[in-house]
Amino acid sequence: MRYMASIFSSIVSIFSGGKSAEDSAAPKGEPQLYGDCAIYAEPRKEGSQFRLAGRIEKTVGDEVLVRNFIRADVFSSSDDAIECTVRKAQQIIDQHGPSLFGDGEKERQV
Repeated sequence: MRYMASIFSSIVSIFSGGKSAEDSAAPKGEPQLYGDCAIYAEPRKEGSQFRLAGRIEKTVGDEVLVRNFIRADVFSSSDDAIECTVRKAQQIIDQHGPSLFGDGEKERQV
């Protein structure tokens, strides 16, 4: 049965410009504002699951500073992954406080 699914995915890939439904990125949530930061939930599709991942952005002066994060948590639903990603980002913001963007680096992992 898996073999048939694989063949079907290959056929879909041919007609969709090389990307099967499984290869496409996980749905992205709309940015959520939290304090003076914008949270972008960007779960990563891994097989049939979605890994918690996202970014936090803050505008300082005329620059946008970005903090990317990825965690080990995986979910069976993209909606659950998005919801938990937003909560994790809020936790990161609360725990780090001003030091999250205090170094002035344009982009880094947290």
